[in-house]
Amino acid sequence: MYKHTFVVCAYKESPYLEDCIVSLTNQTVKSKVIIVTSTPNLYIKNMAEKYNLPYLVNEGQGGITQDWNFGYWCAREKYHGDYITIAHQDDIYEKGYLAAVFQSIKGMERPLIIFGDYYEIRNGKRVRNNKLLCIKRLMLMPLRIQALWGSRWIRRRILSFGSPICCPSVTYAANNLPDVIFENRYRACEDWEAWEKLSRLKGEFVYIPKLIMGHRIHADSETTAAIGGHKRTDEELEMFCKFWPKWFARALTKQYSKGQQSNQLDETAKKRQGNEKTNYYSGI
Repeated sequence: MYKHTFVVCAYKESPYLEDCIVSLTNQTVKSKVIIVTSTPNLYIKNMAEKYNLPYLVNEGQGGITQDWNFGYWCAREKYHGDYITIAHQDDIYEKGYLAAVFQSIKGMERPLIIFGDYYEIRNGKRVRNNKLLCIKRLMLMPLRIQALWGSRWIRRRILSFGSPICCPSVTYAANNLPDVIFENRYRACEDWEAWEKLSRLKGEFVYIPKLIMGHRIHADSETTAAIGGHKRTDEELEMFCKFWPKWFARALTKQYSKGQQSNQLDETAKKRQGNEKTNYYSGI
């Protein structure tokens, strides 16, 4: 019934890439899986060949949003995906992820994005509950009511206090969305900016209130790097200003920035990984 494509955005040589691919190929509902990258190398190419997956290279400008948009375009134009999930290479998806997505949109008139709850993977362990996850679930409580999925007012009120939507958990209903999802000027809030833009459209934000994927948090993530350089705080202020007067946006940013620490591992882990390159496909 549905044409779906998983897009794996691969960067350099992630040790978690194969786990991500396996979780996608093991879905109870089968789908097309493709790999895209702007950093082509034998490691990624061999992984694509091992699982017999299309391997597409972004020969244009590289970067997180550029690669996501390139992958989205490939899935939509080359493989005619009506529904597209941009999988982050370090994350894993529960085998019932896609089945839950398709079940949730039955009867929907115009789904825009479909997303769900998730657990974190920290130091190899699954973390199902912590302060940040609980806050995000609380923010998304109104969307547990299916009748509110189509309310632009509700989803914009949710987003006005932060971004509780886990980016890699999102499936995009491509036929109801613009050709370009992500803007190429954000480093830490590119997903929040996209949700804000899409929240203005007519249609449903479909929420699945169960753990459908695992999101890896580690010291190589772009979020960690952005926090360290105060880039995230600057972008958060800009995002809050889309909803609130600047004086109130500043107050919200000050409180919101405290939650940034949840993306930090313990000091031992940071020291151990401190000399490694930033991996901009993880931890967002």
